[in-house]
Amino acid sequence: MAGLAGLWFAGIAVGQSVSINAAGATFPNAIYSQWFNEFKKTAEINYQSIGSGAGIQQLTSGTVDFGASDVPMTDEQIGKLKVKPLHFPTVLGGVAIIYSVPGTSKQLRFSSDTLAGIFLGKIAKWNDPAIVKDNPGLKLPSDDIVVVHRSDGSGTTFVFTDYLSAVSPEWKSKVGAAASPKWPAGTGQKGSDGVSGMVKSTPMSIGYVELIYATQNKIAYAALKNKSGEFVNADAAAVTAAAAGAAKAMPADFRVSIVDAPGKTAYPISTFTWLLIPSQIPDAAKHKAIVAFLKWMLTDGQKEAIGLGYAPLPKEVVTKELKQIDLVK
Repeated sequence: MAGLAGLWFAGIAVGQSVSINAAGATFPNAIYSQWFNEFKKTAEINYQSIGSGAGIQQLTSGTVDFGASDVPMTDEQIGKLKVKPLHFPTVLGGVAIIYSVPGTSKQLRFSSDTLAGIFLGKIAKWNDPAIVKDNPGLKLPSDDIVVVHRSDGSGTTFVFTDYLSAVSPEWKSKVGAAASPKWPAGTGQKGSDGVSGMVKSTPMSIGYVELIYATQNKIAYAALKNKSGEFVNADAAAVTAAAAGAAKAMPADFRVSIVDAPGKTAYPISTFTWLLIPSQIPDAAKHKAIVAFLKWMLTDGQKEAIGLGYAPLPKEVVTKELKQIDLVK
């Protein structure tokens, strides 16, 4: 792996300092930290994991060399940049529904209607008939549900609310898909660290985070009912299954949603996450380093995804992205 990366970086002079600044999504921070650390000796990529919204803002203001987001940029956002950004999917991931319900003997399960009802504030007790129906035979407490959500602009929030908008007409009409929605219920916490920390320490709570935060913090997470009526977990195989259809019909600009995807094994809150790379990079050293990183990330780098709780990109997507690298001038 190191040898292949070295080949792509061969044109950069030994001892030459290449420092690149980037910022954005928290969702892929675990794998980005590992990837960028592997390139320290050749090009230092300083990545700020500050949320997708803030990453797009910094890219727009020109304070970073590239951004990162769990939400594809809109045409309006792209129009504000002097140089058009290119979307490069990096890995796939799932948004896990985490909870703390002491005394439950089995993993909780939620249908889409139940989950929407909880975050709309309409289902307020853990023993509500809707939750009981999703979890037959499980004794549930009568305590109030403590809903926890992100307080900052978040790509994870966009993915979650995009899913709720796809499965719940009421959510779509009252709240919609947004990185910073007006929440009907719950308490806001900054970052996925804040959400996972509050859920872990607060009995009877529920929230949403990237799967890696659930596994690293050893927080219980639910199985969700997908479009085919099956309850599935947010593992790499289920996320990959959700991307299967999108891979074959991927738009040329890679801006696509894969929430509520069809398929018996598909996890319903799955997403690509993207690097936002300027199509023109005038600094020759930075251009060489960023292009080299993209090529490595799309090939050998993908092998590291599953070990960190992500799913690697479908081969069809990788092939298309490798061709798109030629557009970075």
